[in-house]
Amino acid sequence: MRSLKNILVTGGAGFIGCNFMRVLLQKTPEFTGRIINLDHLTYAGNAASLADIEARFGAQGSGRYFFEKGDICDRVLAESIFKKYNIDTVVHFAAESHVDRSILGPEDFIKTNVFGTFTLLDIARNAWKSDDGIMRNDVLFHHISTDEVYGSLGNSGFFTEQTPYDPHSPYSASKAASDHVAMSYHYTYGIPVTLSNCSNNYGPYQFPEKLIPLMILNIIEGKPLPVYGDGKNIRDWLFVEDHNSAVWGILQKGRCGESYNIGGDNEWENIKLLHYLIKIVSAKTGLVQTKVEQTVKYVTDRPGHDKRYAIDCSKIKKEIGWNQQYTFESGLDKTVDWYLSNKEWTDKIKSGEYLKWIEKCYGTRN
Repeated sequence: MRSLKNILVTGGAGFIGCNFMRVLLQKTPEFTGRIINLDHLTYAGNAASLADIEARFGAQGSGRYFFEKGDICDRVLAESIFKKYNIDTVVHFAAESHVDRSILGPEDFIKTNVFGTFTLLDIARNAWKSDDGIMRNDVLFHHISTDEVYGSLGNSGFFTEQTPYDPHSPYSASKAASDHVAMSYHYTYGIPVTLSNCSNNYGPYQFPEKLIPLMILNIIEGKPLPVYGDGKNIRDWLFVEDHNSAVWGILQKGRCGESYNIGGDNEWENIKLLHYLIKIVSAKTGLVQTKVEQTVKYVTDRPGHDKRYAIDCSKIKKEIGWNQQYTFESGLDKTVDWYLSNKEWTDKIKSGEYLKWIEKCYGTRN
């Protein structure tokens, strides 16, 4: 039986990671252990997103949440964390994750996503092996990945766990490599490893460079709404809480050496999604929908832009018993409300003020 007592969450100050910790600490009474959050606090890691978690569950609260600032590539630091907290579970979210940024500068993606994953796996290999060389069976390394490793679909069909990898960007290539490294450590060294590939996440606390928060904020501020190419690229959208409940299910019931696809069963063309978003935001803010729609601007397509993603997540539904709890309409409504109610959070990100606050509290990145 897995311990799940001392969970190391990498990248917990990021969008999906901070929401995962909220799911465990605030909505999962059966989890009574501790969470140790290791985050480098790069541009997309916002420690301010964790203020409520720190207050309630940190040292001044229940003592179930601990923050460690640092790079997953820093072997000495990561080894010390494994020893200090007696880590028995790793949930590895930390990654460079924006396709456009990977096209402009791929080096950080290779370093963090490939070498960082290797570093954590190698530390786990040594930490979880007994003196006689036997690997513990109550531990788990869960690696979070993306459907982008599969490449692009045509007008029909779905990605399954058996779909061959065919990455088309430096980002997806680095994630594909990290997936293979993770599974190689399971087969070579016997580390209990599970892996999940998710579709496009959306929800509260997502960095404003991503499509949905970017469009929400641009609509509010009257800025142009840029759309790549003809806007007909299709994505499968997954509410972040549904993703994280799936991850929790895998931690409890997932079979070692297996990968699980997590999707929203929810395909939208980018342009149709944008018009639906315009409708919702306009209704909530009193903006004139027809005027907002005039700000849609088609721009040169992204290099290597995959046409369609769609996930078959029947395996996790059958084996783990997971299902989505949010419709796209209810999830998007909750997401828009959050951004409209948290203008201070987004303003500090856009101004860069949040980086100054991080440096004051935790020092510079390096």
